[in-house]
Amino acid sequence: MCGINGILFKVKEKNRDLRGLLTKMNDLIIHRGPDDYGVYSEDDRSYELAMGMRRLSIIDLTSGAQPITSEDDSIIIVFNGEIYNYQALRLELLHKGVVFKTNSDTEVVLQLYKVFGVAGFGSLDGMFAFSIYDKNSDKIFIARDFFGEKPLYFFKNDERLLWGSELKSLKNIFEGQLVLNKNALSLYFQLTYIPAPFTIYENVHKLKPNHYVEFDCNTFKLGQFEIKQRAINVQYGKPSFEEAKRITHDLVQKSVQSRAVSDVPIGTFLSGGVDSSIVSLALSLHKSTPINTFSIGFEKKSFDETDKSKIVAKLIGSKHHAFKVSKNDLKNDIHSVLLNFDEPFADSSALPSFLVSKRAQKHVKVALTGDGGDEVFGGYNKYYIGKLNKKYTSIVPEKLHELLSNSASKLFRTIDDDRGIRFKLSRLLKAVDYENDFYYNIISLGFQKSELSNLLKSDHLVENSLDYYKLRKNLTLKDFRNIDKSLSLEGDMLVKLDRTSMLSSLECRAPFLNKEIWNFTNQMPDSYLMKGWRKKHLLKESFKDYFPKGFLEKSKQGFGVPVGDWLRSLLREELEGYVAVNFLKEQGVFNIDFTRKMVLDHTKGKVDNTFRVWSFFCFQKWYINQ
Repeated sequence: MCGINGILFKVKEKNRDLRGLLTKMNDLIIHRGPDDYGVYSEDDRSYELAMGMRRLSIIDLTSGAQPITSEDDSIIIVFNGEIYNYQALRLELLHKGVVFKTNSDTEVVLQLYKVFGVAGFGSLDGMFAFSIYDKNSDKIFIARDFFGEKPLYFFKNDERLLWGSELKSLKNIFEGQLVLNKNALSLYFQLTYIPAPFTIYENVHKLKPNHYVEFDCNTFKLGQFEIKQRAINVQYGKPSFEEAKRITHDLVQKSVQSRAVSDVPIGTFLSGGVDSSIVSLALSLHKSTPINTFSIGFEKKSFDETDKSKIVAKLIGSKHHAFKVSKNDLKNDIHSVLLNFDEPFADSSALPSFLVSKRAQKHVKVALTGDGGDEVFGGYNKYYIGKLNKKYTSIVPEKLHELLSNSASKLFRTIDDDRGIRFKLSRLLKAVDYENDFYYNIISLGFQKSELSNLLKSDHLVENSLDYYKLRKNLTLKDFRNIDKSLSLEGDMLVKLDRTSMLSSLECRAPFLNKEIWNFTNQMPDSYLMKGWRKKHLLKESFKDYFPKGFLEKSKQGFGVPVGDWLRSLLREELEGYVAVNFLKEQGVFNIDFTRKMVLDHTKGKVDNTFRVWSFFCFQKWYINQ
């Protein structure tokens, strides 16, 4: 696990300190790789180039230093991530006569490219972002994994190409003015995050998952291409449900085992929900000694679920570490956690994610998580919305719905941040759509499309910012899951997981994010994944015999955080400073009257505006610190 950076200038300059610039980029991400660093530079061409990395040593601790070069020094790689099938790929390459000088997965990627070219990228099972410089063709190849577990940013103009694992490295050496991306701004205030390929800045991009960049160093032409996957060509036919259960059980066990390969201590995050419980169970079955498990809870009882995690920990005999969090625990960390995202990011569960990573890092260097289980196996409440929207719109005329929605917004209004039934019913009514945009409404956790004009000034508003991602009409469960793969998984869940764990120098791995499992579940009937109103039906049935009767049916709160309360106490002074009239006028982004009322109604306890106000708070904190 590492962080990578790269820089290329079209024209050489005599006094340019290329290695110094690259070292500055590396130093900004030392938290991603405190164990080692490396830099490669090339100045024997008409252009000049440097690539570097920071390393968190997990596999091949003695000989895995980077950059790694081919035996003739013509191909160079810097790599961030883990390749879980690297040993099988290494054996395949050995049979082709390839000679290795290390035991690392990084060299396997390099040799795979040397033998197969970019077609070899489709054989990789793992989480990764890497760059390869090929002197033979004067080209750079930059690739990102199937789900987007590892981040990759890049910028190109007529003079230079910059790329790196975190936006801060690019910003640090950027020459000129970075301009706010208005499309990304509207996306952020709808979704509460910014998905690929957008960033908060114009002309700075995130590489989309399962894509690679091919860049010609001479012509300065850049192309982006989808990685052609080898694993997803497997066809499962039409298995019976019993056969599907067996396949699911075996695929999950196999994935956990492959992600448990490590030369350093390993554990799991255990929330007590279905996904983390199954991952923790599976890891315990593969280990001969008790594993370490970690959970986190809150003083506010409605947000605390540590009792469930203790049940699983006792069942599997783990060394369990449970922590309780109060708002005071975050006083010293909230600033660094939020700003480490380098752009606005308002998933409040990033805060406990960081704290549990920070505590876990004292005991282990690698943690397995349950991330991705909901997207892969159909586990979100929002997946019900297709059924509900269809029934509702067939019964209730659109005009009547408008009246009901307006009345309900007052009826379901709450004062406290409890996210109970009134909150959920309000969200559901707002999501109803008579033109089949309902799913995009339900995933808009901040502002609905129709509400953005209340918040943003017209010259900063992009009304159809989500159109880039929209699929065909008449959405199915498979469509919902694919939307989440492109949006909330890549833009929210995996960003949160990567940044908070890496800030703590902890590597997190998600066994459910396995393209073989994704391929399998995508071929199964929707009724296998969700039976009636039962979510994750196939996964639960595959593992229910390991757990007490009914345990996998218990509802789970999720990694919710009572930030609504904190905005009225710990963060109130800072928040109210962000709506000072003179500051908002100078900023010129927000409609002043609406914004002040939204924030002050919340801080004064008149109404609960948690999601909207938290999104605003995170944006303003980023804005003044960028």
